[in-house]
Amino acid sequence: MNTKQLLILLIVGFMSLAFTSPTGDKFPSVMVKTLDGKASDVNDFIKDGKITVVSFWATWCSPCKRELDAISDMYEDWQEDYNVELLAITTDNARTLAKVPAMVETKGWEFTVLSDSKQELQNALNFQTIPQTFLIDQNGNIVYSHNGYNPGDEYELEDKIKKLAGK
Repeated sequence: MNTKQLLILLIVGFMSLAFTSPTGDKFPSVMVKTLDGKASDVNDFIKDGKITVVSFWATWCSPCKRELDAISDMYEDWQEDYNVELLAITTDNARTLAKVPAMVETKGWEFTVLSDSKQELQNALNFQTIPQTFLIDQNGNIVYSHNGYNPGDEYELEDKIKKLAGK
């Protein structure tokens, strides 16, 4: 192997490390805020023994809102059938965060909405674009992650949840 081939191999190796998903890792312990401004560790909302879906979104992100609307339509069944908890974590900054409570109320979203306005949790999870969805198993491990939204993605997510629930 010549020097050029070795250099290319090293660059490709480092790039693959930079873009690896945190799947298999414990969900990070980072402070987030509730919509009434109380700071809490995000892991306080991820309960042992419960499957958790964590979806990052923002008020200005149309695909994010479509994804959360689609999941919202299925959420009650997911809770009943699979004992699932959903955390919708907005990445809206301090300026646009004021729009979140009204939007949540208008949409009728019945799940927990938290704020990561300084993107500390987003940085800890090492992703750039939203919507970004993580599936957390009953032991707090990230077992699946997906970015973007296309209609029907919620069914793929439900299949993953169903397997975790042993159904």
